[in-house]
Amino acid sequence: MSYAEIVEEQKTYFNSKVTLDLNYRIKALSQLKETIKTFERDIFQALKDDLNKSEFESYSSEVGVILQEISFTLKQLRRWAKPTKAKTPITHLGSRSYIYPEPYGVSLIIAPWNYPFQLCLAPLIGAIAAGNCAVIKPSELTPHTANIVGQIIQRTFPEDYITVINGGVEVSQDLLSLPFDKIFFTGSTRVGKIVMKQASEHLVPTTLELGGKSPCIVHEDANLKLAAKRIAWGKFLNAGQTCIAPDYLYVHQSVKEEFLSYLKEAIEELYGKEPLKNEDYTRIVNEEHFERLSSFIDDHTVCMGGKRSKDQLMIEPTVLTPVTWEDSIMKEEIFGPILPVLEFRELSEVIHNLNNQAHPLALYLFSNEHDVQEWLVNETSFGGGCINDTVYHFASSHLPFGGVGASGMGAYHGKASFETFSHQKSVLKQTVLFDLPFRYPNIKNGLNKLKWFLK
Repeated sequence: MSYAEIVEEQKTYFNSKVTLDLNYRIKALSQLKETIKTFERDIFQALKDDLNKSEFESYSSEVGVILQEISFTLKQLRRWAKPTKAKTPITHLGSRSYIYPEPYGVSLIIAPWNYPFQLCLAPLIGAIAAGNCAVIKPSELTPHTANIVGQIIQRTFPEDYITVINGGVEVSQDLLSLPFDKIFFTGSTRVGKIVMKQASEHLVPTTLELGGKSPCIVHEDANLKLAAKRIAWGKFLNAGQTCIAPDYLYVHQSVKEEFLSYLKEAIEELYGKEPLKNEDYTRIVNEEHFERLSSFIDDHTVCMGGKRSKDQLMIEPTVLTPVTWEDSIMKEEIFGPILPVLEFRELSEVIHNLNNQAHPLALYLFSNEHDVQEWLVNETSFGGGCINDTVYHFASSHLPFGGVGASGMGAYHGKASFETFSHQKSVLKQTVLFDLPFRYPNIKNGLNKLKWFLK
């Protein structure tokens, strides 16, 4: 069956209205949850084969996140799906206003390789909850996980409701040429531009979850030891292959050396003195990415780490300093276990430099001063972030997750996922008991009365 025929079958299935039934959606999410539990060991093995992820990391950042998101959605879905009453202005006297969430139709979900299980299924939860059909395109760079995702979907749903299509770039291009009703893409800014351009051909509403250089700022009043541990965890999780990982550090010059000593301790505590011998340390996805990351290390001064194994596709947690904005590593998103460190004297200079860059997907600040926290949050634009932590905001179903500007558009997680895959349909219910005359052109002194009424 061709891709066009698959999409057409899903449109037919959607038009049957079966997915509009709220009980149908709840049953679908519940079945997905149970199938994931059944395949848990297989998922762990696939992630191990693709990225050498440990079971702990696979559950905490992939499987567990999805199970929690499904549970949260099941508890809230009936409330989200209800029409909501909106305020009605005095000019509409006698009428009532409502907003009805309705599904778009057939959705295309294109997932990346860095969290190949979670980022396939997290958008799908929103698509199902909102009542859509869906085609999922996993990344070809993590084939074992893509295969497991396919098995889970095939076991759980009919193909004309939800299906998985595997393949490379050419498959994505073919799918993007089809008239989907919604596109959800997670990946690089470069590819995001291509997706958006293709979507414009059919005027398809598109959510783009991209990336960018997410800064992490350590102010002079921060709890340095705790900051070092939380930064080491957030940066080197998944070997730095995380779109919201701290891409670079800005550390106040008065505490830089002390902080770096704590950072070294934290890295050793989390990954051991020889991370390349740590059986649970995540590897780089392929040789191309390994070589790109290695070039950054070769071009800069290594403060700690720097060892690599091409055979294993592993790079140990690496810190580079001194670094300036003119250095090559500051020109693109790193997406690996390499952390460049800049220093600053005044927070105003940090804000100035951040505002001259593309808006990042995340921003992190370590400071105990409320005024400093509010200043930075209010003076800079970013997708989301944390105060005195890194990455953790991503795991909250109560916080919409998404970028701004070059780091993306649209948001998801929790209710935001439901809304992302829903059209908000506005409906005005007008009374027939009386009729306001002011809107009609044949009323005597109509303009004066209309001005008075609308005043």
